[in-house]
Amino acid sequence: MPDSNNKTLPAGMQDHKAKYIFVSGGVISGIGKGVTSASISLLLKSAGYTVAPIKFENYLNLDAGTINPIEHGDTFLCEDGTEADMDIGTYEKFLNEDMGKDNFVTMGNIYSTVIDAERRFEFNGEDVEAIPHITDEITRRIKNLAEKKNADIVIIELGGTAGEYQNVFYYEAARIMTLQNPGDVIHVHVSYVPTPAHLGEPKTKPTQLSVRTLNSLGIQPDFIICRSEKFLDQRRRDRLALFCNVSPEKVISSPDLPSVYEVPIVLNKQKLGAQILEKLNLKPRASELADWEKFVNKVKKVKSQKKSVEITIVGKYFGTGDYQLRDSYAALFDAIDHASYELGIAVKTRWVDAEKAENETDTEKLIGSPDGIIVPIGWGIRGAEGMIKAAGYARSKKIPYLGLCYGMQLAVISYARDVVGLKDANTEENDEKGKNLVIHLMPKQKEIMARRAYGGTMRLGKWDAIVKKGTKAYKLYEKYNDFIDKSKGLTSERHRHRYEFNNDYLEKFEKAGFIIAAKSVEEGLVEIIELVENEHPFYLGTQGHPEYKSRPLRPHPIFLGFLEAVIA
Repeated sequence: MPDSNNKTLPAGMQDHKAKYIFVSGGVISGIGKGVTSASISLLLKSAGYTVAPIKFENYLNLDAGTINPIEHGDTFLCEDGTEADMDIGTYEKFLNEDMGKDNFVTMGNIYSTVIDAERRFEFNGEDVEAIPHITDEITRRIKNLAEKKNADIVIIELGGTAGEYQNVFYYEAARIMTLQNPGDVIHVHVSYVPTPAHLGEPKTKPTQLSVRTLNSLGIQPDFIICRSEKFLDQRRRDRLALFCNVSPEKVISSPDLPSVYEVPIVLNKQKLGAQILEKLNLKPRASELADWEKFVNKVKKVKSQKKSVEITIVGKYFGTGDYQLRDSYAALFDAIDHASYELGIAVKTRWVDAEKAENETDTEKLIGSPDGIIVPIGWGIRGAEGMIKAAGYARSKKIPYLGLCYGMQLAVISYARDVVGLKDANTEENDEKGKNLVIHLMPKQKEIMARRAYGGTMRLGKWDAIVKKGTKAYKLYEKYNDFIDKSKGLTSERHRHRYEFNNDYLEKFEKAGFIIAAKSVEEGLVEIIELVENEHPFYLGTQGHPEYKSRPLRPHPIFLGFLEAVIA
């Protein structure tokens, strides 16, 4: 643990000279700090600098793994098993780099580390306080990332908005770092400039007050990124410059755009990257965005199409009060988008509440005749029977089907009941005393569940699998060159689950025409299931999560294959 002078930082860390950019938010949550941080990272990386983003969250959870997706959006799963905030996924997509535990920190994780150190007497009897000990731990995480990644620039996204009591120590750490590293730290404040319908003009006062709050914390922003419906005019820029103590060119407009992938280009046109390098006294270099611009042109072309294919998604986390929430399945929607842009086809998604499907006797009336059906991640019994119905409906109607994690498991149950002849088949998750539990809890997980140790105890992160030659899955990985080792048929996906296909039923399934397309290298666990192509155009379920590995410039083979079948 470091003291207030950072004397106990790991060896060599104090010698690593990095620059630091703090990205804070104002007025409302969800304003776009994550996209802004990722965009700045992309601009600086494409200018030849090594960048490392890190997100600090306010909540006291140790990670995002136990949070209801309706509460905080889709938990993003990293290669190393870190269960993180959606913004970490945004970093991965914009930078085309894997993130992990060093890129994501929660306030609970900070407190836990400090308290554990105190219990080990690492503070030598000193009374442990929020300042300097909590702020030192925040600083240590930032500098640790800079050292590990050998980063030229670290981009630090502060969760929440300026003025919340929950994140005050993050801002205090940022203030201290600014004081201790003159010339090496800058602040970017992302704020909201609303245009009330009854007034018809953008109002700058909310941003002025947000900056005033930031000033009260001892921080003066170097740049203000203004989120608004349209581009800011010069009058609004001038007013913000005057009242927020920045020059007009440091007020950057970030309007609503058809696609978030256009944000880096819009910021680059306002010379944000060049201005940041100048402010940090770094060598000026132009951002090379040719590949990104080519991708954005694909996006625009697809979005301009009038004709589209329709995919129905039967999930259980769409509802929040009177509203429907896209963020619960953010990675899934992104993966669909990436594949659609690559294939040049517009996709319309229709969301069906799994509970409604469960209670609806006429499945066709509810689901209709879409071009494809996806059953995504889920937990527990609520809505499960509706998702099983959807999997069976897709199979019987020969509609392309993709089952992801829970969607794979429920497709197995559907097949067991309808084809294998196990009418009472179920998952142990929903029927502990069931007779034919074709999806079951592995012995290693039973001890964990008995202790109610839910956080961070699942099968998490990257797991290698052998894909069977001749299967649909193999052909897709081969077509899109996504094997770790093609000679062995070895690939890997990210995992986040504790229930598995019960191998005791393997022979019965295979005799009934079910194809086990991939098994894990360790323990021989079923990873991918599918049906014979001449029996069904596309019916595939994966225990892993290909949606978390999809990137804008590198769509995932399974989503490309699914959409190809949907188009056909």
